[in-house]
Amino acid sequence: MNCRVKYALIAVLCGIGSILTPLPSLLALPPAPQTPNLAAQGQKEAFEQRALAADRVFVEAAAKSDAAALDTLLDARFTWTDANGKTLTRGEFLQQMPKPTITDPAAQITAHTYGSVESIQIHSDRDHALHVWLNRSTGWRLLLYQEVHLLDAPPAPTPGMRAACENPCKTMPFEPKTPNERDVIAGFQSLQTYTVAHDAKNWGMYVADEFEAANSNSDQTLTKRGRMEDLARSKMAGYTPMPVVEMRVIDLGTAAILISNHQPEHGKPVHITRVWIKRGGHWMEAASYQTRIEDAPAR
Repeated sequence: MNCRVKYALIAVLCGIGSILTPLPSLLALPPAPQTPNLAAQGQKEAFEQRALAADRVFVEAAAKSDAAALDTLLDARFTWTDANGKTLTRGEFLQQMPKPTITDPAAQITAHTYGSVESIQIHSDRDHALHVWLNRSTGWRLLLYQEVHLLDAPPAPTPGMRAACENPCKTMPFEPKTPNERDVIAGFQSLQTYTVAHDAKNWGMYVADEFEAANSNSDQTLTKRGRMEDLARSKMAGYTPMPVVEMRVIDLGTAAILISNHQPEHGKPVHITRVWIKRGGHWMEAASYQTRIEDAPAR
């Protein structure tokens, strides 16, 4: 109840209503400021539930190899990357019909709404999957699917050099075509630069609080807090960022999807999908899924 209305009622009951604002005028006050926020929150939750319902339909259809159902759910730019780093286009996926690794309806799910984009992550033991959905006028369409299988034990340390970071900190084989692409790439390069410098404070400015990362070269997922603690403790000493071999950016207005292949100093190349969002006029990373490409030769 509006506090002023509450006190007016008390005053009337106590016989001193004449010294307070008349009750009718109080009842005519506009709704409390939080009412629109509650309505917006309700709309966001409904939006998310519809995305999750579409996601369940997709997983069930993929598990059953139901090509007809899948054909109505996939965006024209859809790509599928399995836990071995093999990436398929929409046409290749519908032809080969691979099945998702995680089909358990009881698996842990985290979902975040960014404008017309829904980022869904599914976690089941050492298996993780990122699903990026778009809300179109014709319904929900799945833009991207990527799996990551974590290592069973911490990775063995590999020799590294604290060489100057050129690619991706300063240059990359990518030319932005829109202002959003330009700004998100600038943010990405700043993030890489602060990682190399072990600058946890500035690194955190480019990462959303809900950030999650899964990497098939690691034995655990990462959160924003965990990553910042690693940087602050210099646990990533000797870290050398992986040069970008190729990259494309899907500009979605208030969100952008960075899809890239990288070649580390040692080991096999890695396929990475990053979800970037624009919040408060500032671009930041909200998710990062990194899958080692097993069929590719190691360096």
